[in-house]
Amino acid sequence: MTTWFVSRHPGALEWAARQGLRIDRFATHLDPAEVQGGDTVIGSLPVNLAAVVCRRGGRYLNLSVTLPAELRGKELSADQLDQLGARLEEFRVTGRASLPTLE
Repeated sequence: MTTWFVSRHPGALEWAARQGLRIDRFATHLDPAEVQGGDTVIGSLPVNLAAVVCRRGGRYLNLSVTLPAELRGKELSADQLDQLGARLEEFRVTGRASLPTLE
């Protein structure tokens, strides 16, 4: 079982280190085909990739942070992530082959 941390942001990597998380693999991009049953993936993945992780038997922990509008799209430091209440939240994501048309 492998614990992944997926992020391209230095502040997020430092934040993870400060949390004392045991991380086996750091990646800036996740190829979900590499995820095995029992693996844990930590990061902020698009929902379709999180669904693949879950479908393959992995556990998905989202790095959640509530950002004010003025910080969106900006690099955040580990200190800023702490100040904003960054946390890990587990999600189980399932996908559907097709959805009804919204009217």
